[in-house]
Amino acid sequence: MKKLVITGATKGIGRAIAEKYLNNGYEVAVCARKANELNDMAEAVLKSGARGKLHTFVCDVTDKEQLKAFYEFVDKKMGSIDILINNAGIFEPGEIQNEAEGVLERQMATNVYSVYHLTRFFLPQMIKNRSGHIFNLCSVASIKAYTNGGSYCISKYAVYGMTKVLREELMPHNIKVTAILPGATLSGSWEGTTLPEDRFMKAEDIAEAVYMTSQLSPSTVIEEILLRPMEGDIE
Repeated sequence: MKKLVITGATKGIGRAIAEKYLNNGYEVAVCARKANELNDMAEAVLKSGARGKLHTFVCDVTDKEQLKAFYEFVDKKMGSIDILINNAGIFEPGEIQNEAEGVLERQMATNVYSVYHLTRFFLPQMIKNRSGHIFNLCSVASIKAYTNGGSYCISKYAVYGMTKVLREELMPHNIKVTAILPGATLSGSWEGTTLPEDRFMKAEDIAEAVYMTSQLSPSTVIEEILLRPMEGDIE
């Protein structure tokens, strides 16, 4: 049974990705901050009859020690993994000139530092095995600045840059690295919007793209996937 780790997977894109792999027989470890949401997810997966196996762990990804504990949990439960998906992230709208104090720090800690630290925890075993695939959830905001994007755009540009660095560093070790750059996807980030559902992408479409990318032969890597709503970006 192949093994996958994904952060922030109790809702939205992360949940869709986790369920896609579970339905295809993967052993999956997920983390999130809220125990009740993890329990609800575990119950739903059990009822769904998914062919895979789910492990859950309560973790605040902004805390390096909690990330280390998550890594140690995965190592004990699963051993070496095949895929790491850094999905956890937050979005706080605003402009640099008038954002509240702490907005930049929160988004960098969640969207960037968590990716850096968790990846570093898993890399030694991947390098030793000369195999593995790392997916980092970036955003269209990683390549196009938005007026109301502020610190979020800064953090997502940083994740995109980190992904490119990892690709170059890990190429000699036979480890694949892929950036996922989704546009507006119907999830909790858009709660309260008055736009129709069909103006957004579906989280399941992102999951399908990630899954198919991970199924290619060892000699091929898709370095980045850019997905946008059919009618274009939503600002």
